[in-house]
Amino acid sequence: QVHLVQSGGGSVQTGGSLKLSCQVSGLIVSSTCMEWFRQGPGVGREEVAAIDYSGSQSYADSVKGRFAVYKDNDKNTLYLQMDSLKVEDTAMYYCRALPNCGYCSEGYCIASDTGYRGQGTQVTVSA
Repeated sequence: QVHLVQSGGGSVQTGGSLKLSCQVSGLIVSSTCMEWFRQGPGVGREEVAAIDYSGSQSYADSVKGRFAVYKDNDKNTLYLQMDSLKVEDTAMYYCRALPNCGYCSEGYCIASDTGYRGQGTQVTVSA
């Protein structure tokens, strides 16, 4: 059985930093495509960062240069380091594992199914 357990997040002021974690069981992250996506108040889902099975990273234009996605294979955990946070980054953030992934680009992955999702963690950025 696959489980993704998220931690991190919280509230910061504009320009601050936060790190999100996504601990995975039942899958090996080093060989799995993984994404971070977010859902903000009144807006649709936005994929922001992806890392494929080879470790290649990609980002949405809205976070490029500010966010970094990486895996710790020893801990079987996915991370999202978020720097220079803006008010518009306020959202619920989710990690997702996509074992049936074709490729990843521009912060999202193309897969044959929806994969597995973490429980979500709130990020709030205030001015």
